Amino acid sequence: MSSLHLQQCRPGQPGPQDAVLVPSASIDGLYLHIPFCFHKCHYCDFFSVVDDSEDRQAAFTEQLIAELELRASQVQLHPRTIFAGGGTPTLLRAELWQKILDTLHRLAVLERVEEFSVEANPETVSAELLDLLVSCGVNRISIGAQSFQPQLLKTLQRWHDPARVVESVALARTAGVRNLSLDLIFAIPQQSFVQLKADLQAALALEPEHLSIYGLTYEPNTPLSRRLDMGQVAPVPEHRETAMYEYLMDRLGEAGYEQYEVSNWAKWPVDCSSKISCQVTRLDPSPWRCQHNLLYWTNANWLAIGPSGASHVNGHRWKNESHLGRYLERGSNPIVTDYEHLPAPRRVGEQLMLRLRMRDGVPLDWLDRNLSVDDPRHSKIAEWIRMDLLEQCDSQLRLTRRGLLVADSIIVELL
Repeated sequence: MSSLHLQQCRPGQPGPQDAVLVPSASIDGLYLHIPFCFHKCHYCDFFSVVDDSEDRQAAFTEQLIAELELRASQVQLHPRTIFAGGGTPTLLRAELWQKILDTLHRLAVLERVEEFSVEANPETVSAELLDLLVSCGVNRISIGAQSFQPQLLKTLQRWHDPARVVESVALARTAGVRNLSLDLIFAIPQQSFVQLKADLQAALALEPEHLSIYGLTYEPNTPLSRRLDMGQVAPVPEHRETAMYEYLMDRLGEAGYEQYEVSNWAKWPVDCSSKISCQVTRLDPSPWRCQHNLLYWTNANWLAIGPSGASHVNGHRWKNESHLGRYLERGSNPIVTDYEHLPAPRRVGEQLMLRLRMRDGVPLDWLDRNLSVDDPRHSKIAEWIRMDLLEQCDSQLRLTRRGLLVADSIIVELL
């Protein structure tokens, strides 16, 4: 098995530069970035391109396959999870998806896969495509509902009809998908509590195994943030957003969902108490947790294919250039725009940041091994325990309910 070589592009020096050597490693997860969208949503800061009249899908698919073949020759590409995101993966034509899936089979990438997720837009889901995906190994579909209120969807510049979410779920179930996730957004400008409750009720009526629910963020350089700067939209007041989040935690707990991460809930096979307490950690985790995202939150090894795909292998991190044209020109080895190998203290801080987002928290013995006696983070942790923002449950350190409400401000101080 050869080592993995990356062509690095340094700021101010266009074109490929020195090779960055990453030792051979076993890859736990594979991410496929499909950048095409039929419309750019105003809140989205992920790399995507509008799929216009010029057909770039076929050329992109050939390049994605070439990159996949190269990486499979360099590392042990037998992941436990695969996640296709974007963009809108379901906008890619079925015959092109067939080529990608055939390549994954030919390269034996699917031998060990337990979870194969594909993100889907309600307007681009078809019975034909779902049948193809499921027949070739996809077993999890994540549908971007965001809201069931036409007015709120318009604010987000989402153009699907809410009824299409219901139809998409039905198509997925008919195709044999038994692991289905829905994405929702809350704290949308002018969103009322009545609308939030209606959105959640509509989502729960579809009986998804998983829900990802995010408070709206105004990412820099997005159309939504520019509308905010011009006074065209106003953010939901902080106290109302907090109350919305607390309602989501309570209602989803009552409905039998485990909050296993700040913004993610997975259905328990049996009814469980909604109370966030130490007792919850003693239950077996929900089998519907997103296994691929767990790799991110535990800093496992994952490899990303496609423009803007971000990888992490053995402590080395890099990102493919976020430019479709240059990705198509580069052949099988795309330019890397970001590369870093974090020093040990920063890696510890990153692990704290990621693991504390999870309700399982950080193992106390891990803290003992990785934080020196004089590490200033000890005093921070002790202070937050006194403030009821952190708690020690079983053998874990984790956020309390109060801590979940201010998770970002706590986590950033541990870096």
